Amino acid sequence: MSRPKRCRRICGYPDYWSFLPEGADITETIAFKLDELETIRLIDYQKMTQEECADAMGVSRATVTSIYEQARYKIADAMLNGKRIRITGGTYRIDSIPASAQIKEKGDGIMRIAVTYEQEMVGQHFGRTEQFKIYDVQDGQITFSQVIDTNGTGHGALAGFLRAAEVEVLICGGIGMGARMALEEAGVELLPGAAGGADEAVRNYLAGSLEYDPDTACSHHDHEHGEGHECHHGSCGSHGCHSR
Repeated sequence: MSRPKRCRRICGYPDYWSFLPEGADITETIAFKLDELETIRLIDYQKMTQEECADAMGVSRATVTSIYEQARYKIADAMLNGKRIRITGGTYRIDSIPASAQIKEKGDGIMRIAVTYEQEMVGQHFGRTEQFKIYDVQDGQITFSQVIDTNGTGHGALAGFLRAAEVEVLICGGIGMGARMALEEAGVELLPGAAGGADEAVRNYLAGSLEYDPDTACSHHDHEHGEGHECHHGSCGSHGCHSR
């Protein structure tokens, strides 16, 4: 029985999630994982040694070497063979942010929907969401669902988490302007102002009968702008990855 992978600590979610060679007829996409990106950021961009990178990520030097070599190969493959790079997934954790390792990888032909979740109902305050329910849909049918804890993080981290989890549509109740902007940056379609049971909301969405209000605002939106919840994580300093 193989040992489970240890989650690698990363600084935060990137601002850019895909890279495309100019003028190429793209036939293949490379999945570039977030822990792989973190080794590139720390070693090549921040100029850390592999020992320092291992310490920052909370793993062994050998693990960093393996991740880093795989990341460098993927970059070379993309540059030399005209492949798209798509950043997604990985075995990682960010302090106080839910780990994508909890969510299974999305397969081909799958649509992924998230609902702010509170006691089986659509949660009404996005920035204070403590759980999402994630639904995978294929051919108009729900094939898988699971509830994920968020640890009560703010809107930027929640938007980044949804993007990393490859969520395409978010159904929620109230939501503030900062969260709207973060979700727009993350490329997540927003359906606010929904209410009732979470499962029913997703079924109604798939049937084209979901009732929602695109102009809905959250009366508690100030809570979404607390200190430490900025949505741009790509500018972390070299020591930003160490746990608090």
